[in-house]
Amino acid sequence: MQSRFHGIRARATGVAAGVLMALWSVSAAAEDLIGQPTDKAIDMQPGVTPLKHDAIFFHNVILLPIITGITLLVLGLLLWIIVRYNKRANPTPAKWSHNTPLEIIWTLIPVLILVVIAVFSFKLLFEYHDMPKPYMTVKATGYQWYWGYEYPDQKLPEFVSNLLPEDKAKATGVPYRLATTAPMVVPVNKTVQVLVTGADVIHAWAVPAFGVIMDAIPGRVNSTFFNADRIGTYYGSCRELCGVDHAFMPIEVKVVSQADFDAWVASKKGPAPAAAAPAPAATANAATPSGASAPPPASTPAAAAPAKPATSALSTTPAPPAPATH
Repeated sequence: MQSRFHGIRARATGVAAGVLMALWSVSAAAEDLIGQPTDKAIDMQPGVTPLKHDAIFFHNVILLPIITGITLLVLGLLLWIIVRYNKRANPTPAKWSHNTPLEIIWTLIPVLILVVIAVFSFKLLFEYHDMPKPYMTVKATGYQWYWGYEYPDQKLPEFVSNLLPEDKAKATGVPYRLATTAPMVVPVNKTVQVLVTGADVIHAWAVPAFGVIMDAIPGRVNSTFFNADRIGTYYGSCRELCGVDHAFMPIEVKVVSQADFDAWVASKKGPAPAAAAPAPAATANAATPSGASAPPPASTPAAAAPAKPATSALSTTPAPPAPATH
């Protein structure tokens, strides 16, 4: 009777702990910031891409219940054995050493658990490698210790994205060590391919809200993609130890509307070059001698007799003679 009571108490304690953990997770998720870390949060960052949504589902719906169930089961078995089979409760231990049915069960159940995990894991892995046709491509190059972004489809040369100084970050109300001087800008609801490479040492381009991370290796170009479904600013950082200023190498991505993206591209390209102005017709009078009167205007319309450029009138003046040689 006493062992049964201890077993019921252990199961109740496990269930209560699971319920409290779930409520704590829901509470934390409700207060999470979008696109940046949340102080004292215990859950993953909220996602804004299909890849991150599926990764959160895999973690919260598949892995977390399985891990929680295994943990509570092992804890319950340990408590039951400690209470039921200690020296005081069981002074004469059993002499048998094998139980074939039990050994088959504790071999098959872990195999089945791993198969279930593998099905969802492979599905998510295939999604990460099945990139749809990209709307645009951005090349991200890691340097010590900043990022460079190039837009080949928009004919935009590489620009540098550095850490925003602390005073400017506080003045603008953006998170220090996450905000940058020149963020990557992409349109919303568009598939963006990111070609990642390194210029000196190994870096890693990662944005948690997108659910992507890709190594930036010198001499090699890796590829990843994302499709953000919400306008906003999303932060990340280098995820590969790359030197003394590794912690000062942030990533900032601004997701904007298509119109705002087009305007940003136009601002990066600069104003269109102005057309060359035609030579004024008044310069033709420069060829008239000072003592002569100007000829009367022709009776035909001006369009029929365009004025000659000034260079043609000046060309009638003879060049000075070359000096005589002896």
